Amino acid sequence: MLLIACPHCGKRPETEFRCGGQAHIARPTDPMTVDDGAWSEHLFVRANPKGVHAERWCHVHGCGRWFNALRDTISDRFVETYPIGAKPTQSTQSETRA
Repeated sequence: MLLIACPHCGKRPETEFRCGGQAHIARPTDPMTVDDGAWSEHLFVRANPKGVHAERWCHVHGCGRWFNALRDTISDRFVETYPIGAKPTQSTQSETRA
């Protein structure tokens, strides 16, 4: 069984968690000035990298709190978990290529 380290509760079984998609997506500062195409892209287009990727997760069957995780999409291994608003100590694959 895969154990995920909730930054608030510690290691728990994967069945207690739900993925909320890509992390660190900035909302447009003035949504009223964004055209429909750009707004649609903001809402629905996400990166799907091969390698380490930042995601949002919720501990739904535990503390109920959201947190961020760096997860390797190749091995499904969680590299790091950290609270919302905090910065990861490691970088993602896309950051290291830039």
